[in-house]
Amino acid sequence: MLVEAEIWTIARTDQGNAVLIRPLGAESAVPIFMGQLEAQSILIGMGNVPMPRPLTHDLFMNTFKQLNTTILRVEISSLTNGTFFAKLILKNRKDELIIDCRPSDALGLAVRKKCSIFIDEAIVDEAGIPLSSITEKTVETNLELTKTEIKLLKLELEKVIEIEDYEEAARIRDRINKLENDNR
Repeated sequence: MLVEAEIWTIARTDQGNAVLIRPLGAESAVPIFMGQLEAQSILIGMGNVPMPRPLTHDLFMNTFKQLNTTILRVEISSLTNGTFFAKLILKNRKDELIIDCRPSDALGLAVRKKCSIFIDEAIVDEAGIPLSSITEKTVETNLELTKTEIKLLKLELEKVIEIEDYEEAARIRDRINKLENDNR
């Protein structure tokens, strides 16, 4: 059975980058390991970091918009031999569409659309870890990832100031300030 979940955190571990998916209200999370670029794209989407050119997930969001298709939800649907599988549930004018995809891609789109994320309870039972087992090292790693996000935002801030888009510059400045204040 599917349960609603959220991205609890993104961490760099000894095994690589992990997005921890936590069923709402649960005291455990499922680590889904992925590459640095995939994790960074999710962070960019979570932080609404504007990029000078669309990333692949932004391209898909723009395509869905042009095709009058929306993402209803993302489902992390199975775990087989250590590999996670996910589905995008889309809706166009007439039909509901189910698209198989990697969890990293599904989550990259979900954070941009701000749609619901669901995970199968059997996956949580099999691969979930207690939140209490997350160490200080994870918190330090999250701080490193936030610093990376701040660096990207500062680069973008320079670009929008250069083109005199002061409204966007103020938005980016506010996001930088929030990230810096949250991590003090």
